[in-house]
Amino acid sequence: MTKIITEKVSTHESLPPDALLFGTPKDRLDFYRREIQYETTLLSNRTNANLTAQSFLVIAFASSMANVNPEWGKIFTLVVPLLMARLGIVSSLNARPGIRAAYAIIDHWHFKQSHLLRSEPAMGANYDDSPLFCEAESSQKGPEFNT
Repeated sequence: MTKIITEKVSTHESLPPDALLFGTPKDRLDFYRREIQYETTLLSNRTNANLTAQSFLVIAFASSMANVNPEWGKIFTLVVPLLMARLGIVSSLNARPGIRAAYAIIDHWHFKQSHLLRSEPAMGANYDDSPLFCEAESSQKGPEFNT
C-alpha cells in the first residue's frame, strides 16, 4: 500500500492572530468603541452612586445639626454630625479605587483606539475627516481649546 504525502493547507497561517477575532479594522474599532461606552457607563454609575450617598449624608448631617431637643440635643448635635462626616469620608475613600480603575480602563481603550487609527492609514484619514471625531478629542490630553 502506498501513501501520498501532501502538504497540509492551512488558511490560518497567513492571517495575523487577531484576524480571526476581528474581521476588519472597522470591526476592531467598533469593539473598542463599545468597550469605551461600556466602561463610561460603569464610571457614570459609580459616580452617581457616590454622589447619591453623599447627598443623603449631607441631608442627615444638616438634620442632625438642626436638632433643638432640650434634653439630648446638645450631645446629639456634637456626636451624630461627626459620625456623618466620617461616614462620608470613608464612603468617598471606598468609591475612589473603582472610579480610578474605570478611568484607567477607559484610557487604555482610548490608547488602543488611537493606535489602531494610526496603524491603519485609510481608517485614520476617514476618522480625522469627520468633524465630530478628530485626533485631539481622542488624545491623552483631551480636546485643546484655543481661546
